[in-house]
Amino acid sequence: MLQSLFNVFKVPELKKKVLFTLGILIVYRLGGHIPTPGINATALGEFFATRGDTLFGMLDLFVGGNLSKATIFALGIMPYITASIVMQLLGGIIPYFEKLRKQGAEGQKKITQYTRYGTVLIGTFNAFGITLFLESIRTPSGLLVVPYPGLMFKFMTILTFVTGTIFIMWLGEKITEKGIGNGISLIIFIGIIARYPGGFLNMGKMVISGTMSLMLTLFVLILMVFVTGAVILITEATRKIPVQYAKRVIGRKIYGGQSTHIPLKVNSAGVIPIIFAQSVLMFPQTITTFFPNSEFMNTVSSWLSPGAFLYTSLYVILIVFFAYFYTAIILNPQDIADNMKKYGGFIPGRKPGKKTAEYINNVIVRITLPGAIFFAAIAVMPTFLMKYARLPFYFGGTGLIIIVGVALDTLQQIESHLVMRHYDGFMKKGKLKGRR
Repeated sequence: MLQSLFNVFKVPELKKKVLFTLGILIVYRLGGHIPTPGINATALGEFFATRGDTLFGMLDLFVGGNLSKATIFALGIMPYITASIVMQLLGGIIPYFEKLRKQGAEGQKKITQYTRYGTVLIGTFNAFGITLFLESIRTPSGLLVVPYPGLMFKFMTILTFVTGTIFIMWLGEKITEKGIGNGISLIIFIGIIARYPGGFLNMGKMVISGTMSLMLTLFVLILMVFVTGAVILITEATRKIPVQYAKRVIGRKIYGGQSTHIPLKVNSAGVIPIIFAQSVLMFPQTITTFFPNSEFMNTVSSWLSPGAFLYTSLYVILIVFFAYFYTAIILNPQDIADNMKKYGGFIPGRKPGKKTAEYINNVIVRITLPGAIFFAAIAVMPTFLMKYARLPFYFGGTGLIIIVGVALDTLQQIESHLVMRHYDGFMKKGKLKGRR
């Protein structure tokens, strides 16, 4: 492994990309320590310590704790992620956006521009909602999160939050353009993983104080390794559909005649179903915080709190539903069948056209279910770890899936650069798809 790290810095181009990426990520982490004016960070931290299971607690996970610390990056990159998801959904519904998606680089350039506009719009809306929410918070000890609310506070806070999001979006695009890996994903990745050292430190303190037994700690650590390995396995798992291309004679050249395959991922939707399901369930639970004296709202809050039977059941059902929904948006069996037919490809034993599309659709339906159920189990795991194993930090769920996906993608890109320069690759053992 050390030799592989040395090899990374032996390739000038790769070294430059890695150092550039690290520099941008350091800038992002430094910005996460600049406070937003007019907010009592101590009072806000006290609130999140008791109500971290709301929609704002989920958002705080993705922004690396910047929301709970009221920094200028409080919104993080989530408005951009939301805008990107909306653009993907529009691409499967509205013909204009579907046409742009098929226009190649020029169409992608326009989609990116629309995504940026959408980021500003969604960011402004989110910042306005969070500003109103911050003004309404009074901690159990009686502290106000916003000591001096008003129009000027709203304007300055919205401007600060939206500007911070735009700056993070620019940092992410620069990483993608000049660095290594996907910039937006790496920013989310570094925000989530930054919480782990403090969590392990707290767990060590609990073991020393006797709050957490040594045997339970060892069991949890082994479980973490096992679950991480399982997530890697399912993330990389694919169902290969064999495809045969007929020979075509054009002039004096013969094209086609080779055998290949269509790789269909077991988890084509990635982490999106979990994000959708969390947003749907956390929204009503967050609304109840505005009515602390309502008995009905308190009952609803208890039903939809993480760990409750109704919450867990609905969570699993929604994850499976959104897994199928989003897979249907990004994978169109008819388009796959038409492209194969256009270039003379066919699946052995299946007629080109409608029969091929039906076969591909049946395969997608069958492989999506186990992947969705597995990730649903990973999504509910943090609740049980924190409730029964008394784990002092959030492990598993959306964060773990994002960490694994981003790490694999970045390693594959590094692997590709090393193999091109005739090195053994970043990992001598394994089957990263970047290797020949």
